[in-house]
Amino acid sequence: MPQPSAPRKTPGRPPRISREEVVAAARRIVDADGVDRLTMRRLATEIGSTPMALYHHVRNKEELLVLLLDDYAARTLHRPELPAEPRERVVACAAAIHEALAACPWIVEVLTADDLLSTSALWFVEQIVDGLVACGLSPERAVHGYRAIWYYTAGEIVVRTTAARRRTGDGRPTYREQVFDGLDADELPRLTEVAGRWASLTAEDTYPDGLRALVDGLTARR
Repeated sequence: MPQPSAPRKTPGRPPRISREEVVAAARRIVDADGVDRLTMRRLATEIGSTPMALYHHVRNKEELLVLLLDDYAARTLHRPELPAEPRERVVACAAAIHEALAACPWIVEVLTADDLLSTSALWFVEQIVDGLVACGLSPERAVHGYRAIWYYTAGEIVVRTTAARRRTGDGRPTYREQVFDGLDADELPRLTEVAGRWASLTAEDTYPDGLRALVDGLTARR
């Protein structure tokens, strides 16, 4: 007795994909090559689909980046045990954000646009703003304070990441090292004094000290 034939597949129809697969493929691309290389066309190629099929899940690249931010925040931003003292709460939350973002610098490049954010991270923003208000700042001043903390946090990661990317790997002195080797001690005595140690000094992780100094300054009684 003849067996019923399997249903024929429509020629050229891309395989069914899920939003989770879209986000996972986008994450692989940015991890390997950076945000600039993430395009809808390349993402479709990575998945084995078509750009038009992706638009059933994401409207554009901006929405895709928001999904990536939420995905990363949900996986890496863990709410810490918060101290009772409000100034310490601010420091703890900012340090948690820094720790998560430092492990994935491409996210900072996206967030520095200042118009994309992860809703999963808003709890940390709430704690920082609330902590600053508890220290005596008005809500408006607390928002300004949070912005200063965010600029310091994002800027520290961007500068450090960019510097590491630009370092030569062939042992040749960098441009900065060449400039510092020729400093005029009469005109720039302090810089001349530390010129030989500048690279090692600026490579030290001073983010916690800078963060605490910034928070202390923001919350100092006037």
